[in-house]
Amino acid sequence: MSIELSGDRPFENRPSMEAKVLRINLNEHIYGTFAEIGAGQEVARHFFRVGGASGTIAKTISAYDKSFSDNIYGEESDGRYVTETRLKKMLDREMNLLEDRISRKEHPNKLFFTLANTVATIDYAKKFKGHGWMGIRFQTAVDQEYSEISLHFRFHHQEARLQQEVLGLMGVNLVYGAFYKNDDPKKLLKYLYDHIDNDGINAGFLPVEIDTINFSGPVFENVDNRLISLELVKLGMTDAVMFNPEGNNILPARVLYKKNILALRGSFRPVTNVNIDMFNKSYEVFLKEPNVDEEKTEVIFEITLSNLMSEGEIDEKDFMDRAMLLCSLGHTVMISNFKEYYKLVDYFSNYTTSQLALSMGVNSFVEIFNEEYYTDLSGGILEAFGKLFYNNLKVYLYPNRNEKGEIINSNNLKLHPRMKEFYKFFKYNGKIVDIFDFEEKNLSIFSREILKNIKNHESGWEEKLPEGIADMILKNKMFGYLPESDR
Repeated sequence: MSIELSGDRPFENRPSMEAKVLRINLNEHIYGTFAEIGAGQEVARHFFRVGGASGTIAKTISAYDKSFSDNIYGEESDGRYVTETRLKKMLDREMNLLEDRISRKEHPNKLFFTLANTVATIDYAKKFKGHGWMGIRFQTAVDQEYSEISLHFRFHHQEARLQQEVLGLMGVNLVYGAFYKNDDPKKLLKYLYDHIDNDGINAGFLPVEIDTINFSGPVFENVDNRLISLELVKLGMTDAVMFNPEGNNILPARVLYKKNILALRGSFRPVTNVNIDMFNKSYEVFLKEPNVDEEKTEVIFEITLSNLMSEGEIDEKDFMDRAMLLCSLGHTVMISNFKEYYKLVDYFSNYTTSQLALSMGVNSFVEIFNEEYYTDLSGGILEAFGKLFYNNLKVYLYPNRNEKGEIINSNNLKLHPRMKEFYKFFKYNGKIVDIFDFEEKNLSIFSREILKNIKNHESGWEEKLPEGIADMILKNKMFGYLPESDR
């Protein structure tokens, strides 16, 4: 079975939604509960409609009223209902009730599950498009601990009815995938979109966007959720994903909401002293900006999908090497599909109106003045820069050294003559800030040279990396390094 998210090739060899539900209902071992808040009992109704539900459903519940919901699952500290913590409380409570009320002695072969979702559909004024959390806790063997899949999604349909339909279909796909497609989580991701507005997907419109998903438990003990995050972007299910230093996928909206954001884009292949000096010096300047509160500030190390594909297909080992090193330094990592910087800034602006800053080297900064990057925009580079420097964005410029040994910064960088006056407008309006307090010895460090040193077993590169990074590269055989014993 497969699902195509782009192109016009028809979906092949797929069971119908009714066939999926009936297969679950007729499986005498699968038994559980459905708890749904905010958009009706859209998943459960599929199971009731095809028949045989008495063999599958122990209980359904829709604690639609907020007071009832709080009384059953407890109040949230922030007063919200569509949150990951509320989803976890729903899964915990419903599974505990299932275990308490259904005797294992009388039903020794039952495989328990709980499907829960907490959802807000589009509002009447259509200003808030709607989003939700959904999860399933389940077992595939009677004596097995529970495994879990939890995900966050955003609706793109403009009608509540259509959003409800999408929710129901995705929920069925999640239950079916958990029990019958759990051996390949990457394929399971695709199956979540099965039968969801096929024509719309093929036309480039995604009715629902999944921007966070996590797999856990014994069924998924070998799954690295960072690779699953990467897959979401590769498949076009979302434009950007994030994971924390512990390697867990995190919801971008939760991390970025109303925050001051400092972003550093790079290949980080590997992360070097230049990257860390750029971060440290930019961060010092950022915290001195008016209205920037350190407690409300988030630093993002971003890698674009195009960077990961710079040598053709994405090398997952290479990706994991980069991710592991950045996480070991305590950083939050974003993988995005934003080749142009203005798209990244536009994305951040969806979540915050606070101070934004991009830290970049001179060479990268010069590249954004290349008009060829903006041919897809009707307004060309003017439109792109209007979005890039909209509101509170600043660029912190890290210098480089040219072939003559000169230090290049905002005062002497070279641009196309047509861009000079354009550039001056942003510079003299304080949008471009030079980093002067830099480590000059770092200007001779280039990650591509270090990568070559690593592969060729040359010495001297270790000192150009942050403390402990070289040891990790050697120990974990990263970036093509092979010890003598393995050659």
